[in-house]
Amino acid sequence: MEKRNFETDAIRAQSERTPNREHSVPLYLTSSFVFEDAEQARALFADEIPGNIYTRFSNPNNTEFIEKMCLLEGTEDGIATASGMAAMYISMASLLKAGDHVLASRSVFGSTHQILNVIFPRFNISYSYADIADPNSWESKIQPNTKMIFVETPSNPALDIIDLEWLGKLAAKHKLILNVDNCFATPYLQNPAKWGAHLVTHSATKFIDGQGRVIGGAVLGKKELIKEVRFFARHTGPSMAPFNAWVLSKSLETLAVRMERHCQNALELANYLQTHSEILKVKYPFLPSHPQHELAKKQMKLGGGVVTFEINGGIERGRKFLNSLKMLSHSANLGDTRSIATHPASTTHSKLSEAERVAVGITSGLVRISVGLEKYADIQADVAQAIEASKA
Repeated sequence: MEKRNFETDAIRAQSERTPNREHSVPLYLTSSFVFEDAEQARALFADEIPGNIYTRFSNPNNTEFIEKMCLLEGTEDGIATASGMAAMYISMASLLKAGDHVLASRSVFGSTHQILNVIFPRFNISYSYADIADPNSWESKIQPNTKMIFVETPSNPALDIIDLEWLGKLAAKHKLILNVDNCFATPYLQNPAKWGAHLVTHSATKFIDGQGRVIGGAVLGKKELIKEVRFFARHTGPSMAPFNAWVLSKSLETLAVRMERHCQNALELANYLQTHSEILKVKYPFLPSHPQHELAKKQMKLGGGVVTFEINGGIERGRKFLNSLKMLSHSANLGDTRSIATHPASTTHSKLSEAERVAVGITSGLVRISVGLEKYADIQADVAQAIEASKA
């Protein structure tokens, strides 16, 4: 597809029209596809010609979604998956074997931690964690059997930022696969492939969908690596449903305008919270107080739609705050049009030990707010009254 401005590509890049001359791409709700003749069937299964065989392998809706994601991320190829965690898993499992080692940032999503800590050891795949705050220690943790570096930036929920340019050079120096979870930033705010990432993974459930409707994921990257990922997915079956792909492809048309509003509201909320006497600490990439503020400005267009903060009074005060909210949703999801408040220590990261949570900045009283698209004054008013009500 021809490269244009992000907003135009997100709207105008779509599958070729059928003879029905539709303006919006149709849904292809079919499990399988027919062959013109026996020779075409043979050639398709032999991968000699492109085309659809079975929706577990490919589907026109999935293809359109992935082609748009590749265009927006600046990657060569990609594959859609049934969920974000399916994307995280196959982006690693398809390229690792028994005896391999993964170097990962310590601050990763709870389920990603479970893959590294519980599932991979069953297959004799080991891992080490490195601290974002100590980049000088990373190279010393690379082992002779290290195959991949896996990171989130910004991380969930600590909002730590990793220097992608530095990490890309480190991966190139040691001939390692650099795999970056770009879920929080989205391709509108950040393009890891630009800095040397070989794979870019997404939970499309979050900001890509943006309205809390469907679950999906994506693995994007170098063509030769995606070939291996596609083989793994084809024979293990974590395929995205065509309907979800259709929804997500349409969602990309509004990603830019949504992210602008998410980021605007989030920055305003972060600025408000850091001046409040009942808030001990606020973290947001585009606040000057963020430890990696300058780095965030270098590699991100805006600061993202998530704010975290520590309220005075610890876990009990945090619970009271959540229970006092009247408009904000209390949910474990994020990236929705509706603002959502979450307590990571008891939900998304509850499977981590207390020491593991503290090591990545998830204290018992930490609250994560995915700032939505409501009028900012209404978001602030609800947060303000919940802070006041939770004092009692």
